[in-house]
Formats: sequence, C-alpha cells, structure tokens
Amino acid sequence: MQGILYEEPSIWQFFFVTCLLGGWAAWMTGKASAQTWRSFLQLFAYLLGLGLAVRFIHHALFNGTMFSLHYYVVDTIVLMILGFIGYQYTRTNQMVTQYNWLYERASLLSWKPKG
Repeated sequence: MQGILYEEPSIWQFFFVTCLLGGWAAWMTGKASAQTWRSFLQLFAYLLGLGLAVRFIHHALFNGTMFSLHYYVVDTIVLMILGFIGYQYTRTNQMVTQYNWLYERASLLSWKPKG
C-alpha cells in the first residue's frame, strides 16, 4: 500500500497524521458546520483547506512532499469521509433533540418523521 495511499516509510505515520490528527479535525469541522446550520458545500470547502493543512503536517514533520496531487487527494478523501460522518451524526442529534415532536432517530446517521 505504500506509494498508493501514503508516502511515508510506515503506515503508522499516515495513520497518526491523516487519520488521527486530520480525522479528529475533520470530525470537529463537520460537527461545527452542522451546529451552525451550514451546508454540505461549505463543509466541502472547509475540508479542502484542511487537506492542505494535513499535507503541510506530513511535509513539516516527516519530510513528505508538500505539493503532491495524488497524496493530497488521498488525504482529502479520508478527511471528507470523517468530516461528513461527523456532520451527519451531529445533524441527526440536532433534529431528534430540537424537533423531538416531529422526528425520531432511524439510525445513528438518520432520522425519520414520527408516525
């Protein structure tokens, strides 16, 4: 998988920077976007910028390439997945808590009208 998903000599560096640090930041970005009732498009733009920040951390800490489109896309896809899951999880909690007379939880990431 080295060379396809990550450029570091160890998968643990990719896991630490992209999945753990970047993933936590993406989750919190998704949560903040949902709490302030922002759209998916705005969250998408925020996560594109966060992808650049994660590439910079790879570059600064582990001497990775800063401007590599391939690894930027891989990192950003991981961030998008975690950010949009955080957004949907928070939005579901908002809908079933604030509008509890209208909606009930259908799953961890969705709600349905009460009926």
